[in-house]
Amino acid sequence: MNKYIKYALVIILLKGLSGCDFLEYDESSFNTRNDVFAEFDRSKRFLTGIYSYLPDDFVSVGGAMRSAATDEAVHVWDLSSVHRMNNGSWSAIQPLDDVWGTMYQGIRAANLFLLESEGRDFEELKYNLDYKELMEQFNMYPYEARFLRAFFYFELIKRYKNVPLITEVLTTEQAKNVKQSTFHEVVDFIVQECDLIAPVLPKDHANFSSAKETGRATRGAALALKARTLLYAASPLHNPGNDPELWELAARAAKEVIDLNQYTLLGNYAQNFNNNASAELIFGRRQGASNDFERRNFPIGFEGGNTGTCPTQNLVDAFEMAATGLPISDPASGYNPANPYAGRDPRLGHTILFNDATWKGRRIESFFGGIDAPPIANATKTGYYLKKHLVEAVNLAPGNTTTREHTWVLFRYSEILLNYAEAMNEAFGPENDGGLGMNALNAVNMVRARVNMPGFPAGLSKDAFRERLRNERRVELAFEDHRFWDIRRWMIGQQTTDIYAMIIGPNPFGGFAYERKLLERRIFQDHMNLYPIPQAEIYKNSKLQQNPGW
Repeated sequence: MNKYIKYALVIILLKGLSGCDFLEYDESSFNTRNDVFAEFDRSKRFLTGIYSYLPDDFVSVGGAMRSAATDEAVHVWDLSSVHRMNNGSWSAIQPLDDVWGTMYQGIRAANLFLLESEGRDFEELKYNLDYKELMEQFNMYPYEARFLRAFFYFELIKRYKNVPLITEVLTTEQAKNVKQSTFHEVVDFIVQECDLIAPVLPKDHANFSSAKETGRATRGAALALKARTLLYAASPLHNPGNDPELWELAARAAKEVIDLNQYTLLGNYAQNFNNNASAELIFGRRQGASNDFERRNFPIGFEGGNTGTCPTQNLVDAFEMAATGLPISDPASGYNPANPYAGRDPRLGHTILFNDATWKGRRIESFFGGIDAPPIANATKTGYYLKKHLVEAVNLAPGNTTTREHTWVLFRYSEILLNYAEAMNEAFGPENDGGLGMNALNAVNMVRARVNMPGFPAGLSKDAFRERLRNERRVELAFEDHRFWDIRRWMIGQQTTDIYAMIIGPNPFGGFAYERKLLERRIFQDHMNLYPIPQAEIYKNSKLQQNPGW
């Protein structure tokens, strides 16, 4: 699929709800609308262009990861707009992470493709030897477009809740008069679409045709989208009455992915990232070769490094002790505050660069006065640097600069297991399988076994299991753009406002001295569980209703 991305049409006039009323031509190549959809290759490139609307969280808000607007991280650059999320200075007039227009552009592109591709048979190609195979591919494209459209709608409702549900190409005047559908109406649409397209989409595009175009939507991706959507719909933000039937629906949807028997947990946790061949990867957003993410996040002491999004002590504290499986706050855990990173959950070392860890052939010096630490300008403020998603082999030295391809994971198998565990616990408790053949305890312990962590013990209450599972999600899915949304759907934002750092100094008796210190207090109010609908969109369409509190 990568070879088509660079040829994707620049859909300049495709402006979603706020743009012109119809795509008539593509200004990058002067193709008329009929030209685009009259040829197989151009139609294919148009569809491939819709994939470019898929999100990632490499540098999503002011050059920072969305993680920097949670208790996962602090962004070191003070001028980044991500700090406005933390100090409460964002608003409908000054929105952040504003994807309203972008997602509706993607939706409009999908709607246009579905409209124009219907009935196309490319008769001029029928004498080609590969005509049957080309048409087999083309007949799959509408199902891919429907998946992408459903995905874009999920991105909208998790931010804005009630949004217009549009399944046809609208004129500008029509777009200015659309009304919002309710959150659950859009959820129903996403679920219905996934149910309809999943049986048709291939399990694996590598075996679908000779083109072997991995990276496209699959059956697993559609079912994973359904499972995540239903999990959010069952969560406290959208299920204030805690209806167990909604949790059961979410559990059954996650079990559909598990029962595909298409995905497995990798023994090497680190191989899940920037690895398109991972047996755990369900769907990802692929990016061409670059070193932008490395340049923004390599530690300040490495040539070309500019720091960036730095993990917090809050997150580091969430990693349990490997031998006991207990949190470091438990006196029986085996934690040694004088040697705080020894014996911890191995995922810590794959996620975070801490003091004295090895990176690119040398030790990290995040102790005060070290080459990666204050008082150097723009050194980490927390005592830590990011490791997950970075390609260590990238070189930023002038004259020897290298790049690598990157993949942002949108769905992977461990998330599905954790989704299942959460939904099953809420619906049935930790150890009742509800007739599905796997209970919540089984599912979470599969994830922990992969990294040789002790399993959760039997006999936990629903509340105790919930608390531990939420921590497990925090650790397993750190910096994968889950914590930001989990905080909101669980409605725990006000529990995450105190941000801690580790102050490190050389110990005159050898080694280092460590002190946990409050770094900042952030602002989180209940209305921030949802985004404001951008005021610019309300000015265009007065029928849109703003979210409460904004």
